Amino acid sequence: MPGFKALWIEETPEGKFIPGVVERQVDQLPPGDVLVDVHFSSLNYKDALSARGNKGVTRNYPHTPGIDAAGVVLSSSSAEFKPGDEVIVIGYDLGMNTAGGFGQRIRVPAGWVVRQPAGLSPRQAMILGTAGFTAALCVEKLLQMGLKPEQGEVLVTGATGGVGSVAVGLLAKLGFRVVASTGKSVETPMLKSLGAAQVIDRQELTEPNNRPLLKERWAAAVDVVGGETLVNILKSLTYGGSVAACGLVGSPSLPASVFPFILRGVNLLGVDSVNQPLSTKQMLWNKLATEWLLPGLDSIGKDIDFDQLIDSLEAVFRGQVAGRLVLDLRR
Repeated sequence: MPGFKALWIEETPEGKFIPGVVERQVDQLPPGDVLVDVHFSSLNYKDALSARGNKGVTRNYPHTPGIDAAGVVLSSSSAEFKPGDEVIVIGYDLGMNTAGGFGQRIRVPAGWVVRQPAGLSPRQAMILGTAGFTAALCVEKLLQMGLKPEQGEVLVTGATGGVGSVAVGLLAKLGFRVVASTGKSVETPMLKSLGAAQVIDRQELTEPNNRPLLKERWAAAVDVVGGETLVNILKSLTYGGSVAACGLVGSPSLPASVFPFILRGVNLLGVDSVNQPLSTKQMLWNKLATEWLLPGLDSIGKDIDFDQLIDSLEAVFRGQVAGRLVLDLRR
């Protein structure tokens, strides 16, 4: 089998991490049940950390990042898949300590692979990727708590990012009045096009406030920020409201009191997309391809190739990207 292109991060003896695009061979990939020809991947903050040598994400180098991949099965030792099947792989250990989607081939356990649903192209699947899937998980959890549009406004923080932009679109599609919080006011037209009814500056939510409770405002929220922002959201939820927390771009700390929980009965819902059961992943991907398919999905994705990948990962790390960057590995 011919070689393939991959991003390759090498660690020097001095502890520096050098990225480059190299040619690799299939027999250099880790063992697994399913060999996939990767057509598209997408860029995430975790990928940027891996590319910079963050040992909390990737323990050993050299390494190929890329926590998302969509493509076609080349070979399979599992009866679940056959050559030619269109598949999606996100989460688990892909791109962290297992060679990931920034290579034109991946080899993974069958238990990591879901079928790409009809109605969703490989590119659209990677516009969503881990970020969009996480947004869908957040929305699903809020709906399971009984959230309905008539209950009031739903806040989305980090709204121009991958999770936030998809969450805005999903919630708007489902009939909710969405308030988008962002530090990038220049992206207000994009957020309005996704369905945000109002866009607010993130500074409204970041200032520490010693009051145990704030005025009730949000029926629910999707939060990717953490820290004081999450604390202020908890203090501002309406009685019985819920926040789905899935990120820590602001801070991993939670300097909160129990007052919102015991006086307003609010709910803090933790959301993890990495180790979800495969059945849950398949169910949500099917929804994202049918009743949750976003009409403006293609507009939030920008295609890049290998020549742009290293600079684009640095832009992701610095928070300079709005929407989703999709790596086209067919080029």
